Amino acid sequence: MVRNDLFMDVVIWTVFVTMLTTHAQVDATPNIVFILTDDQDVELGGTIPIEKTRDLIGGHGKVFEQFYVNTPLCCPSRSSILTGKHVHNNLAVNNSLEGNCSSPAWQQTQEVDAFPTYLHSQGYTTFFAGKYLNRYGNKHAGGVKHVPPGWTHWNGLVGNSKYYNYSLSVDGVEEKHGDDYDKDYFTDVINRKATAFLNSAPHAPFFMMLATPSAHAPFTPAPQYRDHFSQVRAPRNGSFNKHGSDKHWLIRQAITPMLDESVQYLDSIYRDRWRTLLSVDDMVENIVNLLTTKGLIDNTYIFFSSDNGYHVGQFSLPSDKRQLYQFDIHVPFMVRGPGITPGTTSQDLVTSIDLAPTFLEIAKIPPPSDMDGLSLLPMLHSDKPTNTQDRKYLLIEHHGEHTDVIPGCPQYNDQNMANCLSACVCEDSMNNTYSCILGGEEGQFYKYCRLDDDENFEEFYDLQVDPSELRNIAPVIKNNVSFYDHVTRTLSHLIQCEGSWCTQIPNEELSWDFKQTCIDVFMYIGGLIKSILNI
Repeated sequence: MVRNDLFMDVVIWTVFVTMLTTHAQVDATPNIVFILTDDQDVELGGTIPIEKTRDLIGGHGKVFEQFYVNTPLCCPSRSSILTGKHVHNNLAVNNSLEGNCSSPAWQQTQEVDAFPTYLHSQGYTTFFAGKYLNRYGNKHAGGVKHVPPGWTHWNGLVGNSKYYNYSLSVDGVEEKHGDDYDKDYFTDVINRKATAFLNSAPHAPFFMMLATPSAHAPFTPAPQYRDHFSQVRAPRNGSFNKHGSDKHWLIRQAITPMLDESVQYLDSIYRDRWRTLLSVDDMVENIVNLLTTKGLIDNTYIFFSSDNGYHVGQFSLPSDKRQLYQFDIHVPFMVRGPGITPGTTSQDLVTSIDLAPTFLEIAKIPPPSDMDGLSLLPMLHSDKPTNTQDRKYLLIEHHGEHTDVIPGCPQYNDQNMANCLSACVCEDSMNNTYSCILGGEEGQFYKYCRLDDDENFEEFYDLQVDPSELRNIAPVIKNNVSFYDHVTRTLSHLIQCEGSWCTQIPNEELSWDFKQTCIDVFMYIGGLIKSILNI
């Protein structure tokens, strides 16, 4: 009898301890890991090489198939991620100090309220390793001694993406790296620093952000991956090597067909971009394995995304980003973590300014009222396959850059041009400045853009029937006065919005005669063909 009573006491105690442990795990504030790549697209196969990432994060979590950046350029996009604000509110308009890329003014007005400051004040141990903002570490912006507020542990790259021969600010002290693969390859350095952080048993909860250089230029793969994908070519479908005759003037100046040597170069960098991502794949595998070994995986959210997309020959543009088309703004986004059903997908229309409020809500911090994005936490835990939020439109913005001197292309000196690459085809200019809305009412998915150029040029694409954006039907939609008024009003609203106002599109009566629009489109295309053939 005594033995049976003792056995029952042990069983009851074991069940009690298990219940307490389980309850503590459920109630524990989650850890967050955010892995951010550089220039990784979705439209052109940019996620194909990261097989382990797609399995370990996407396969064990949720893939958001309609995730877009708010601007297709590194520093403005990263500034939007950090602040949860549109470019017109965080005021980092391009990659220069003058454009507020990590400028003293940006540091004093925006960086002080970026999401890490809220996490840190709530008791999170925060860790950063990788590329921050393109002008970070500049001597006119505090140099390496400037450690952005909110970070407990800081390992920030000085300047733009590199794989070798760079400097880091390690908690405000310069750490120089050379060209020895075993010591200096940047993606692996990020991986090792993250490993050391996790092995140090950081005080929970923690937030860890790993910002890799891949797949950004100079496209330098690790030695063991130099020969991978040797038979791969840049995709030849869609808008590849096609002239954008109905696009804004910067696209129309591209040379079609591209030179043979230009195409060969594009194939080469396409392969190398994939190769650089293999080291990111290794890092993701290592982080997931470490979290699993340490018993942290079940209470950790892992986010994976990119700061913008990229193009290689689309509309005969050589290689860059900065354009309003899908290949430059549509990027990967996948999340695993507590309460997320593995292997699920979402068609919710989501964007990079949603990351900051999502991180804060996970940490049980109310997002500040001046953040323009929405928390994605309800969508992470929802298994509904359709759009479950009120948002119907996203805003995409870009402010064009220019330089006075264009190396190798003197004809463009003092012409307000920039990034003039193969055959002096320019990828940016001062008036390559635009605002777009992306989305639509129920059953619609389109993009409308207005450029701030000499023509006030407009572009409109029905993305359901023309996903490659081959036909600009802006002249057609003007015939439908009520619909055209709706899209222009929506754009005007979003380019001025702030905070919750950014998701509250004014209600109005909307009529879009789809049948008549189709007829108008065919007539418009027919007219174009006739004009081309001089009929």
